[in-house]
Amino acid sequence: MEQTTNALPEEKTENRETSQSPQRARDRDFRIKRSAMRKPRVKWALLIAGVILVVVAILLWRYFSSYESTDDAQIDGHINSISARISGHISKLNVQDNQYVEAGAVLVEIDPTDYQVAVNRAKADYEDAAAAAAAARLNVPVTSISTTSQLSTSAADVENARAGINAAKQQFEAAKAQLSQAEANNAKAQSDLIRYKQLVDKQEISLQQYDQAVANAKASAAAVEGARAAANAAAQQVTQAQAKLAQAEAGLRAAHTAPQQMAIMRARAQSAEATAARKKAELEQAELNLAYTKVVSPVSGVVSNRTVEIGQNVQPGQELMKVIPLEDIWVTANFKETQLKDMRVGQSVTIFVDATGKKYRGHVDSIAGASGARFSLLPPENATGNYVKVVQRIPVKIVFEPGETKGHELRPGMSVEPKVWIR
Repeated sequence: MEQTTNALPEEKTENRETSQSPQRARDRDFRIKRSAMRKPRVKWALLIAGVILVVVAILLWRYFSSYESTDDAQIDGHINSISARISGHISKLNVQDNQYVEAGAVLVEIDPTDYQVAVNRAKADYEDAAAAAAAARLNVPVTSISTTSQLSTSAADVENARAGINAAKQQFEAAKAQLSQAEANNAKAQSDLIRYKQLVDKQEISLQQYDQAVANAKASAAAVEGARAAANAAAQQVTQAQAKLAQAEAGLRAAHTAPQQMAIMRARAQSAEATAARKKAELEQAELNLAYTKVVSPVSGVVSNRTVEIGQNVQPGQELMKVIPLEDIWVTANFKETQLKDMRVGQSVTIFVDATGKKYRGHVDSIAGASGARFSLLPPENATGNYVKVVQRIPVKIVFEPGETKGHELRPGMSVEPKVWIR
C-alpha cells in the first residue's frame, strides 16, 4: 500500500513536467531570440555612451584649462590717513566711525583763536613793510633827480669858483698896481716935504705951501696904507676863491657818486621789498595755519579707526582717523608662479566675492614685479645653503570693470575667488 501511495505522486509529477516542457521550450527559445536581438543595441548604446563620455571629458578639460583661479585673493584699496597739520585743541568733531563722507567735508575743527590772532599780527606787519617798501621805491626816482641836479650844480659851482679865482687874481694885480702907484706917489710927496722943509726954514717959500706939502705927504702915506690894505684884501679874495673852488670840486666829486647813491637807494628799496615779501609769506603761512584748523577729507569714503575726541590736544602729524575710498578698489590675487604661464594683462576675470555671494566682472591690470616673499620682513636668502624649492606666489592686480562696484557693498580685505580666463 505504501508503494502504491508513493508511486502516484511521482506519476503525477512526471505527467505535469511532460505537459509543461513545450511551454518551457518555447520560453527558452524566446529568451534566446530576444538576447540575440539585443546584442547590437547594447553595442550601439555602449558606443554612444563612450562618445558622450569622451565629449564631456573634452569639454570639461577645455573648460577647466581655460582659466586660472585661486582662493588666495582679497579686495584691496587705498587707506587715507587723516592727520593734523598744526597743533591745537579739538573744539568740534563732525563724523563718527563708519560714516560716509564726501571729499572736502570738514571732519574735525581745531580751536582757531590763536591762529586768528597770528593772522591779524602778520597782516599788520605786512602792511607796515609794504608801506616802507612803497616809500623806498618812491625815493629811488627822487634820489635820481636830486643827484642829477646836484651834479649839474656842482659843475656850475666849480666853473663859478674858477671864474672867481680869475677875477680875484685880477683884482689882486690891480691892487698891487695901485699900491705901487701909491708908494711912488708917497715917495715923491715925502721927497717934496723934505725939500719944502729946507725951503721953509730959509723962508724961501710961504708956510702955507709947506703945510700943503705936509698934507700931501700924509695923504700919500695914507694912500699907500690903503693900497696895501686893498692888496691884502685882494689876496684874501684870491685865497677865498681858491677855497670855494676846492669846495666846489669836492661837491663835484661827491656829485659824481650819484651812481653809487642810486645803487644804495635801489638796494634799500629791494631790501624793503624783500622784507615786505617775507612779511607777506608770513601772513600767507598764518592764513594757511588758520585754514588748517578745519581738517577736511581729501577723498570721498568711509571713516574708520577714528581715534580723536573733543577736547583732545593734537600735534602736527598725529593721526586722527582713516578714510577709505570705496570707489577706487581692486583685487590682489596671489597666483602660483606656475599659473602665470598664459596669463596676460587685459584678460577678462570673473570675481566671486564670498561676502555678497555675487560675481563681478574685471580684467587683469598688472603683474607685480616680484614675488610676495621678496616684500616680506625677512625675505628668504637662498645663498645660505638651506635652499628648498617652494612654489612662489606672485601678486596680480585685477581691476573691476566700470559700474561693477556701485552701491559700496565691497570693502578692502574681503576674500574673493578670481577666475582669469586665459583662453
